[in-house]
Amino acid sequence: MAQLNINGRSHQVDVEPDTPLLWVIREHIGLTGTKYGCGVAQCGACSVHLNGEVVRSCALPVSAVRPEDKVVTIEGLSPDSSHPIQKAWVELDVPQCGYCQSGQVMAATALLAKKPKPTDQDIDDAMTNICRCGTYQRIRAAVHLAAGNSKGVGSVIHMGAGPRGDEVVMAEADQSEMKA
Repeated sequence: MAQLNINGRSHQVDVEPDTPLLWVIREHIGLTGTKYGCGVAQCGACSVHLNGEVVRSCALPVSAVRPEDKVVTIEGLSPDSSHPIQKAWVELDVPQCGYCQSGQVMAATALLAKKPKPTDQDIDDAMTNICRCGTYQRIRAAVHLAAGNSKGVGSVIHMGAGPRGDEVVMAEADQSEMKA
């Protein structure tokens, strides 16, 4: 029997000690925002916070989580999606397919907790989650937006059809220009 503190609530679950925390969160607690991606702690779709640190829950056995540890999932980040990272994600339309985004949001919030005004390099170093759609520029811009970084820091690259419709054109827009 494992006792876990998830999103501020105590849960007792009857699972094997080597059961990954991800499966306990999803299958036993019923919180499905945290996703299964690779199962080997590489992609980050399963990212949650453990005592404020981002961890990959697919490779963390429930036996490694103590009753006094605090686990926060995407559902526990904010009850009404009002966290600055969540608001920035929406404002900049970060997700495409969206599958990895709960893990991306959890990694970004952990970063901002440690570095409230991160540089591009800080973001690149901390955001190791994989986005199959390749929204890395939007992710970086959203982290900057949530951090309140000034104009010129972070950008988003937009791709679209050219005037004839058969070529691809790219336009780089500064995040503050996007708000206008």
